[in-house]
Amino acid sequence: MLYNRERAYRSTTMAPNGVITTPHYLASQAGMQVLQEGGNAIEAAIAAASTIAVVYPHMNSIGGDNFWLIYNASKHELRGLNSSGRSGENATINFYKQKNLTSIPARGYLSANTVPGAVAGWEKAYEYAVNYMDSTFSWDKLLGSAIHYAKEGFPVTPSQEYWTNVNLDEKDQQFRYLQQFSEFEKVYLKNSGMSYKTGEIMKQEDLALTLEGIAHEGSKLFYKGTLSERIIEDLQKCGGILTQRDFEAHQSNWVDPISVDYRGYTAYNLPPNTQGMASLSILNILNNYNLSTIQEGSFEYYHLLIEATKQAFSDRDKWLTDPEFSNIPVNELLSKEHGIKLADNINFEKTFETEKQLDPKGDTVWFGVVDKDGNAVSFIQSIYHDFGSGIIPKGTGVLLQNRGSFFSLDPNHVNCLQPNKRTFHTLNPAMLFKGNDPYLVYGTMGGEGQPQTQAALVTRIIDYNFNVQSAIEAPRWLYGRTWGASSNSLKLENRISKHVVEGLIKKGHTIEIMEDFTDVMGHAGAILIDPESQVKHSGADPRGDGAAIGY
Repeated sequence: MLYNRERAYRSTTMAPNGVITTPHYLASQAGMQVLQEGGNAIEAAIAAASTIAVVYPHMNSIGGDNFWLIYNASKHELRGLNSSGRSGENATINFYKQKNLTSIPARGYLSANTVPGAVAGWEKAYEYAVNYMDSTFSWDKLLGSAIHYAKEGFPVTPSQEYWTNVNLDEKDQQFRYLQQFSEFEKVYLKNSGMSYKTGEIMKQEDLALTLEGIAHEGSKLFYKGTLSERIIEDLQKCGGILTQRDFEAHQSNWVDPISVDYRGYTAYNLPPNTQGMASLSILNILNNYNLSTIQEGSFEYYHLLIEATKQAFSDRDKWLTDPEFSNIPVNELLSKEHGIKLADNINFEKTFETEKQLDPKGDTVWFGVVDKDGNAVSFIQSIYHDFGSGIIPKGTGVLLQNRGSFFSLDPNHVNCLQPNKRTFHTLNPAMLFKGNDPYLVYGTMGGEGQPQTQAALVTRIIDYNFNVQSAIEAPRWLYGRTWGASSNSLKLENRISKHVVEGLIKKGHTIEIMEDFTDVMGHAGAILIDPESQVKHSGADPRGDGAAIGY
């Protein structure tokens, strides 16, 4: 039985003015309060981003990175903001090789080798809002909700309880038991050493003090003040490699979004070092197929999108790194001619096998905001793996990301480690324009799954006329491996029919059936803006703990 596009477990949220969707309801409420009090999309995004960094700590923190797509309605301008951090000045392949390492550890002090960009990203976007969007909120007020929940506490979600327990029981040696890190145990575990249970109140007093300092002093406290000094002191005491100069040198950069045509719409994403080029490449390939002849939810549908993903990932893995260290032919890779070439590689009779083991990790938050004036934000923030590096410099409450563990120690690899370099980033927020205006603001968490889920959302909404919530809830897939596996598999939610599964097996796919609404598939979200009525249609993913709210 195919999925009923008219049926959803939740209703699509519709609102005439502003709308926000995030994977945590408290973050959605924080952003909505700003919108209802007259704030713009960027201000609401900062309130939501800072709040979710507190209340969803296993997925993101102020010790991570973020990326933005920002649409300014009055200027009819779309801008991208890359606030990912660079590796430290002492981060070299030789440094790790001297420690007899063949890869960068996924946890611990040696994994925290890139400067966190999140706070700088908030401030950079805020400065843009002040200069070009008539901001009315003060910086410190936007952090008020985050400070409140850090100080007074918040109820732990089922997702946080689950992923905390996963990390306490981690068997893979490269993912060391996180309770061995004293500050992690102090902050995220109870006195008994057990995880917080769903519904129990968790407080983060050190993080509250840190956020209060940032509210009063801005990002300079994080990068050039006493906070950065405390972070560096702890890192260097325990064998870490970041320096004060690394923090002081951090810059968040405005970038030009990249785009492809998709059936008369324009799909936008961020350029390298993000994998936005892969997300767009999938759509560029699909342009060469008439999806009206392929039933949504059929095994032909899944096969086509999976095979298009493999073709896009082949280009991505060959080229993607920091563009300041390599000349990446993005325009050529996203050209119509190249899309045709990749489409011709797809065989409907069998599957294409990829040798590279795809990284399934990527614990991230995506959210979208559209305000009453039509300004829009597509935003993503991450610490890479669940709980990142596991390292919280003493007394700061700042959980540091392990994004730099994605660098390769092979000097011939396109994404090899070098000082002051941005690594290949899975994060890529998206928008789809109809004419000159945003039509769909969308994205998801999920590492390798982000381009795959973005393709699912776009095809289901544009090609098959799903409403927003139904497109988010519809059964999903993820091509990639799970930890400990030696090869990639195609993971399918259990709601996909046996007939479809059998068809995919016959085409050569190695199938792994997952439970319904598993968050392995990521927490997706989307906002559709009706061009005529300007009513915003928004949805949140039941695989997460979020909410779409409008007014």
